[in-house]
Amino acid sequence: MDLIAARLNKVSPSQTIAISTKARALKEAGQDVISLSAGEPDFDTPRNIKDAAIRAIEAGQTKYTDVAGTLPLRRAVAERFRIDSGLDYTPDEIIVSTGGKQVIYNAMVATLNAGDEAIIPAPCWVSYPDIVALADGVPVIVPCAAETGFKLRAADLEAAITPRTKWFFLNSPCNPTGAAYSAEDLRPICDVLLRHPDVWIFTDDIYDKLVYDGFTPATIVQVEPRLRDRTVTMNGVSKAYAMTGWRIGFSGAPAVLTRAMNKLQSQSTSGTCSISQAAALEALSGPQDLIGDMVRAYQDRRDLVVGMMNQARGLTCSRPEGAFYVFPSIEGCLGKVSAGGTAIVDDEAFVTALLEEEGVAAVHGAAFMFAGHFRISYATDTESLREACTRIQRFCAGLR
Repeated sequence: MDLIAARLNKVSPSQTIAISTKARALKEAGQDVISLSAGEPDFDTPRNIKDAAIRAIEAGQTKYTDVAGTLPLRRAVAERFRIDSGLDYTPDEIIVSTGGKQVIYNAMVATLNAGDEAIIPAPCWVSYPDIVALADGVPVIVPCAAETGFKLRAADLEAAITPRTKWFFLNSPCNPTGAAYSAEDLRPICDVLLRHPDVWIFTDDIYDKLVYDGFTPATIVQVEPRLRDRTVTMNGVSKAYAMTGWRIGFSGAPAVLTRAMNKLQSQSTSGTCSISQAAALEALSGPQDLIGDMVRAYQDRRDLVVGMMNQARGLTCSRPEGAFYVFPSIEGCLGKVSAGGTAIVDDEAFVTALLEEEGVAAVHGAAFMFAGHFRISYATDTESLREACTRIQRFCAGLR
């Protein structure tokens, strides 16, 4: 009898975490490594949020909470949805989980039966297909070309829907491309979904506050309220408030699904950390001005990286609307050999040689279900970014 369950063979360890771990190990071994692989803000958690956590500790708020989250936090989440996107959720339609990833896991495990399909536009975050597969579902990957700004076309969504389709995922702004959808972009997608009443929608808006050049992001229910009763709107505090380690994600969804997710969470992790919830309450209901400061810094960094990537021999890089990633194409580098003797046969060979020869850690595009590219996170300081991009340029110039 095998020890490891067969279902675990359907998934792989997170490749972004694996590359970050390798880069950290090389650093600890004394190598000069600049890591652009992790999707984590380099900013510190704002002082008012940390102070709220300290007050909660001193006030003895160290006990179990309701599985779905404290009522004050769920009310604050509902209010944030209302202020930011005009969405109307009640506290019993809100669940707070240990990061956005648990929200996704809860929703998929609570709803998918063996063979149910989930449509996932690609490039996509590495965990979507694996979570669907772990829940016995079938991930259906729909490529979105660079020529369309890495955005899904309504016709391609329509073509992917089958009688087995249960879920449609949309991540905007997107990890790994930074592509973001406006209300105008979402309208034809909503029209397709209205024609298919059995398809549920999972919209991952975790980067929605990190947008540039005056871009206004939109979310599905905001554009088409008639889809509210079959949509999960997910968000969290990790990216916009620089709180990745606090592990707080949340969602608004119809009460029937929220209850099912709550039931599952009650038998897995139970409620999230009480201190993190107190910090998240302050993040959502306190001053929001520091987000603007971060956005301005990220926009400057984006422009620096895009400019330097487009100056690198063999690379082309679009200018994304949001998040803190760029996703350059390596088409002009394929088939060449690096200065260190590595054949660049694919994007994984490219990022491996880049790390080993120049000490820059990035993530290959195939990890995001879209080969021929690589992802750079510009959530690090400007000087490190400039040096990393200089090394990438040098690496590309050395290809023969």
